Amino acid sequence: MENNIRERRKKRQLSQESLAKKANVTRQTINAIENAKYDPSLELAFRLAEILETTVDQLFIKGVKSE
Repeated sequence: MENNIRERRKKRQLSQESLAKKANVTRQTINAIENAKYDPSLELAFRLAEILETTVDQLFIKGVKSE
């Protein structure tokens, strides 16, 4: 699923590592989500939206997963 995580993370001056620590996941998980290689659970999606001060709807782009 496409998303705006990388842009919002950089806007808040967070590294993948620091976002991962705040979300209680690995940096590799954040990387995979940012690159649309992994779809987060609903719980993680809400956690990321909260950390990045946005909504799940604004964070994730609706549509078909890119190949």
